Amino acid sequence: MESLLSIDGAMCAMLVDSSSGMMLGQAGTGVDLEVAAAGNTEVVRAKLKTMRNLGLDDVIEDILITLGKQYHIIRPMTRHEGLFIYLVLDKAKANLALARRKTQEVEQNLSL
Repeated sequence: MESLLSIDGAMCAMLVDSSSGMMLGQAGTGVDLEVAAAGNTEVVRAKLKTMRNLGLDDVIEDILITLGKQYHIIRPMTRHEGLFIYLVLDKAKANLALARRKTQEVEQNLSL
């Protein structure tokens, strides 16, 4: 998670278990991480349910939530089903394309 904080504008990052909504790792500050873990677990579950209901045979690469002052990136892990990376960026300082790329790299190289 610490490597995600090297991204320009990164405020905080965490690894979350989407079956329980619990944080497994965290770095940085800026939001209530426990509330964010639980809330974004519901976002991931809702999107997966909607995809099933639509009969979509696909996977989520990432979910981007754009707020007035922040970007929130949710990236489900492909190698560790049920886990996702959550990253919060300061919108004024972040390069979204580079942040998404770095999040993908971290997800691919993360070992548990």
